[in-house]
Amino acid sequence: MTSDPIVFLLKTLANIYLFVVLLRLVLQLTRADFYNPISQGIVKATNPLILPIRKLVPSIGRVDSASVVLALLVQLVTVAVVFLLKGYDASPAQYLIYTVMGTIYHLLDLYFWAMLISVILSWVAPNANHPGALLVFQITEPLYRVVRGFVPNLGGLDISPIFIFLGISFAKQMLSGFGGI
Repeated sequence: MTSDPIVFLLKTLANIYLFVVLLRLVLQLTRADFYNPISQGIVKATNPLILPIRKLVPSIGRVDSASVVLALLVQLVTVAVVFLLKGYDASPAQYLIYTVMGTIYHLLDLYFWAMLISVILSWVAPNANHPGALLVFQITEPLYRVVRGFVPNLGGLDISPIFIFLGISFAKQMLSGFGGI
């Protein structure tokens, strides 16, 4: 936590937009429902910056390269401004490392919260039809499917979220120095 309110406000606003851009990327990768009203809101919030980038950077397979570039740019600007405000003198390599690792950290954070929401929803509203609940299930199901291939079925008890939470927590701890920016 920082004691400078300007840095805190900047990082919070930048991280919210980075979260939205990463969410758009994840929704595209998981082929979530494009016509979901939340998906439409995310597309409208990110289109002003992604569409110009998309003219310069083509997609690679299912990966929307413009979303990746925008996420990296948002993180780079955040890192640069925070370093500038704090008076850090960083090399280009440090900027690159903090940008890439910070973006990965925030992507893991997005999945952590999606997993947590998914687990809670599976307890309190397993068949929810709310657009938010449907998107959360569409985002997390590919991860569940992969882990269920390795984890034995325990008679209706799905313990795959435990292994996913462990993996995400381990990876976030490895990147913890980069997530604070």
